[in-house]
Amino acid sequence: MDDLEKAILFRFDESGSIDPNLKLEAVKYCESLKESTPSICRLCIERFQFTTYVQVRFWCLQTLHEVVRTRYSMISADEMEFVRKSVLSMACGGGGGGVGGGGEDDKSNVGGVLEGPVFIKNKFAQVFVTLIYFEYPLIWSSCFVDFVPNLVKGNAVIDMFCRVLNALDDELISLDYPRSGEDVAVAGRVKDAMRQQCIAQIVRAWYEILNMYKNSDAELCTTVLDCMRRYISWIDIGLIANDAFVPLLFEFILIEGLPEQLRGAGAGCVLAIVSKRMEAASKLSLLRSLQINRVLGLVAGDVDSELVSKIGLLLTGFATEALECSKRLESEEMKVVATELLDEVLPSVFYVMQNCEMDATFNIVQFLSGYVSTLKALTPLKEKQIVHVQQILEVIHVRICYDPEYRENLSIPDKIGIEEEERMIEYRKDLFVLLRSVSRVAPDITQMFIRNLFAGALVTSSDRNVEEVEAALSIFYALGEYLNEEAVRNGNPLVRELLPMLLSARFPCHSNRLVALVYLETITRYVKFVQDNDQCTPLILAAFLDERGIHHPNINVSRRASYLFMRVVKNMKSQLVPFIEKILQSLQDRVAQFTQLDWKSGDMTNSGSEDGSHIFEAIGLLIGMEDVRVPQEKQAEYLSSLLIPLCNQVQELLLNANVQNQEESYAKIANIQQLIMAINALSKGFSERLVTASRPEIGSMFKQTLDVLLQILVVFPKVDPLRSKVTSFIHRMVEVLGAAVFPYLPRALEQLLANCEPKEMVGLLVLLNQLICKFNVLMRDILEKIFPIIASRVFDVLLTREIPSGPGSNTEENRELQELQKTLYTFLHVITTHDLSSVFLTTEGKNYLKSIMPLLLHNSCYHKETTVRKSCVQIFIRLIKDWCTGSNEEERVPGFRNFIIETFAPSCCLYSVLDKSFEFRDANTLVLFGEIVVAQKIMYEKLGDEFLVHFVMKGFQTAHCPQNLAEEYCQKLQGSDIKALKTFYQSLIEDLRRQQNGTFVFR
Repeated sequence: MDDLEKAILFRFDESGSIDPNLKLEAVKYCESLKESTPSICRLCIERFQFTTYVQVRFWCLQTLHEVVRTRYSMISADEMEFVRKSVLSMACGGGGGGVGGGGEDDKSNVGGVLEGPVFIKNKFAQVFVTLIYFEYPLIWSSCFVDFVPNLVKGNAVIDMFCRVLNALDDELISLDYPRSGEDVAVAGRVKDAMRQQCIAQIVRAWYEILNMYKNSDAELCTTVLDCMRRYISWIDIGLIANDAFVPLLFEFILIEGLPEQLRGAGAGCVLAIVSKRMEAASKLSLLRSLQINRVLGLVAGDVDSELVSKIGLLLTGFATEALECSKRLESEEMKVVATELLDEVLPSVFYVMQNCEMDATFNIVQFLSGYVSTLKALTPLKEKQIVHVQQILEVIHVRICYDPEYRENLSIPDKIGIEEEERMIEYRKDLFVLLRSVSRVAPDITQMFIRNLFAGALVTSSDRNVEEVEAALSIFYALGEYLNEEAVRNGNPLVRELLPMLLSARFPCHSNRLVALVYLETITRYVKFVQDNDQCTPLILAAFLDERGIHHPNINVSRRASYLFMRVVKNMKSQLVPFIEKILQSLQDRVAQFTQLDWKSGDMTNSGSEDGSHIFEAIGLLIGMEDVRVPQEKQAEYLSSLLIPLCNQVQELLLNANVQNQEESYAKIANIQQLIMAINALSKGFSERLVTASRPEIGSMFKQTLDVLLQILVVFPKVDPLRSKVTSFIHRMVEVLGAAVFPYLPRALEQLLANCEPKEMVGLLVLLNQLICKFNVLMRDILEKIFPIIASRVFDVLLTREIPSGPGSNTEENRELQELQKTLYTFLHVITTHDLSSVFLTTEGKNYLKSIMPLLLHNSCYHKETTVRKSCVQIFIRLIKDWCTGSNEEERVPGFRNFIIETFAPSCCLYSVLDKSFEFRDANTLVLFGEIVVAQKIMYEKLGDEFLVHFVMKGFQTAHCPQNLAEEYCQKLQGSDIKALKTFYQSLIEDLRRQQNGTFVFR
């Protein structure tokens, strides 16, 4: 063994016995040999012939393939001649060195390609195809012509020939893989040459081989048929679809004693013939000639067999082509023929679709949708078409059924179950669209089918048909998608018949998660019908409140039921008033889970946050109504029975909070979060008018609750989730209590500010925005106190860090900074637009104007988001209105007037819009432009000629604006038509841009 063989063996060693450093050296040695050996191709072929190691032989072929593929133009003509002769000789059973250069009896060849393992044969086929890529037909024109005569040598050469043809299809010809433009051109060149030179010879060889070996070597025949199938799509169809070949293919398919793989391969070839692209009339003639009815009986066999699957694909392909012919042909006579062919195979196609696993490449929905679309023009449907529609509905039902194999996985659900459920949700979308199409073509048939499915589901005596019940309910649910609200409300006949039955139903398999979920989703979808049919109200309540819904043993179902029940209550709350006592009693145990939490155990599995919040929101919607049928004392009683235990629980959890160990503290925090969410959700049912005007004692309860929850900020000042939940509750109380919340705001805001990190400032600013919008100038005193604190913390962050952009900048930290920046601009905008700009002029507030103004100016000109730029311009407009006085009056803000005239006006109103990045074709940019024009109008009204002279003399002159346009601008600005001013100014800017050739940018 020489160094090369040792290096290759070390390189491919997987035993772990070779030192990693030695293995790395071996790799380097092999790579350096590739680069440094001029005749590396010759070396690989010669080494391949005489080595006894399969690893070395594979390396030789791999290297030969790589070198020819990447350095073809650098290989000498003599060496390429040696390579092609050797490769052809090896493929035909010789030892290399040219045809006849070794032969099968050459003892020096210790093992040819044909005797090697599969991976050697496949790699060799790749080498052969690479030569074809570069050399056929211009240089190596005889590669196929020389190969075909050698097929008489037997199985091994035939097998290699098929591998070469398969590799040629995989590597170059097949359209199943993405190809470069160059590859497409080469594929065209190769196919054209083969059609002209040798394809007829190859087809004849296929036929002779199949005839010769059909009774002796099924595996070889299968190989040949699979190879042939790939080529039918682009060769002359007459070479295959003829009186010699077609009977032979059907012979393979129909003889029962043959292996299934061989029979399936024959079916694959017939499918390729059927799928051949051609003119419709020719295709119809071809389809008729095949007499496809000969194979219809084969689909009745074992549905899990490979043969039935292949025959199913053949029949569905045949049906697809017949359907296309019926659409494309204009002759009525030929349309009838195409329809007859289609009708003949459709029952078998439907059977296959229902009972067999279909190949992923065949789109069932696409075919069935195409067929259904042809029925739209046929009214009424004929008996045969009615049968077909019924079979399509059966296919839909079967195809949307889950596999029972996943029943346990889906009921938990575990990872496998979740993946299967997601897959089926996606898969079902198209099938439900198909169902909708069928219902439009044949509404009566569809509704009868759903009725029968539903009846079958109701009489199911055990859980053995879980999947069928779930599918039946899902189809009834899908029916609601294409029924408009009026049809549901007034009661489509099918809905009127089935929904009361559904509401009363208790399926034996109701414990199954999927069945329970689709049941609840379905009755929620049809809630509009229940609204107009009072007799159904007790039924829908029972369905949600018993073990079918909120009390279902599966926690996932219970939580979803709580959410859906809340939605039902929103729609039906006035109808549910007589049932409030019953509802509260039924939910008592669920409510108790929140009012009697055992935080010490740390076990919160029985009370999910979604479950609790939605139940409390539903209760709040019911007891918060202002309906006279809910007496005042009862309403107060209901609310106190919930709020008092919840608040007591919060207070208990706050006691000695700081002396608990870490684990107990985490449990407390989690429980407090749930309690806040429950209280918050409960409050959503109460309006400001109710709690402050008509029933103030209700308002008093919420005030006391707010008092309790504000203590959380004192006890847990730095726990972000709790701060967030309390802030959310304050938002709610602003909406519920209105002005009555005002006395609580100073303390609440003080506590929120006390430990507010910059990243938490966004939530606080959002709250302040709500308060300002709600209370306007009433917020002035509070804002004057807290604005300096907010400004200090926000500007410490925004002015000391530049927010990066571009690749790699989309980090969580940068997103937080961007969110803070945008929220700050909104905050400043809300302040100025609610007559609170005096907040900036307090003794402490003035200290931050030097930071605010440059920031606003920069972002009014250059921020990447147009909406932010617009907000900044609008802020300046309000400040100009508030702070700019007549020229003889004392300035309210010293220096502001000059800043606006000398900096803001030219930078924002002229230079920023001259920038070519200011895109007038964008709708948002046009809105921003409108605000910029308004700003100019306001500046002229407030600052007069001083603004105008500076803007025109300085700004326009810098932009080289012609004198006549400057004068016209002055006239438009001094006029009263703001629309005319905007139109003229846009035209002016576009003229100036053209004058500067789009390169005039002020920064």
